[in-house]
Amino acid sequence: MQSSLYLSVVIPVKNEEENILILGQEVNDALKDFPHPWECLWINDGSDDRTEENLKILCANNNQHRFVSLDKNYGQSAAMYVGFQLAKGKILVTLDGDGQNDPADIPKLISFLEKHNADVVNGYRARRQDSLVRKIASKIGNGFRNFITKDKIRDVGCSIRAMKKECVSNIFLFKGMHRFLPTLIRIQGYEKIMEIPVNHRPRTRGKTKYNINNRLWVGLFDTFGVLWMRKRKVLPKIKE
Repeated sequence: MQSSLYLSVVIPVKNEEENILILGQEVNDALKDFPHPWECLWINDGSDDRTEENLKILCANNNQHRFVSLDKNYGQSAAMYVGFQLAKGKILVTLDGDGQNDPADIPKLISFLEKHNADVVNGYRARRQDSLVRKIASKIGNGFRNFITKDKIRDVGCSIRAMKKECVSNIFLFKGMHRFLPTLIRIQGYEKIMEIPVNHRPRTRGKTKYNINNRLWVGLFDTFGVLWMRKRKVLPKIKE
């Protein structure tokens, strides 16, 4: 792969054997007319099904895809962080590996980021295809996070977003980091965070890894840690 890639698509996966080849082809289709060099980097987060086998098939058939496997399951935040460190692109796009994010939105996110010279363009699910319980939990979580952190992120739980790589090069890793990415990026001094609507699809293959116990309550607790970081973060600048 070239070291001067423009775009890296980062996809953390855990036991998504049924989605790998389909989602990989959708990424190819979405970027077939993309004018810059790109890669798709998959982070296999300790899967114990055929995820790694299917990743090998995908990458053998297309050298724009590559993957790394973690030695055990560390969680989505850790997998995403590894992807940030290994990605070679100047622009990063993240999406979930469950097929609910639509890769067809990738060019739109990048175009909007370029047009507005934004640091981050976060997708929000205009027509969310989830159960009522998950929608309610997400609404509570978003509202609480925004109230505590004083941010105004409409849908921080939406994983598809485009960002400049420098925004996350020095980001602090902790369990649950991925739920606070826009806020954590703002803490790093990158203020231009924008949002656009994206497509959201129902999960049709595989099983969700989240429920109200490991998503809502943990996320609410983590909010106070992020608030502490925001208040205590120091960004010294050299006098010109």
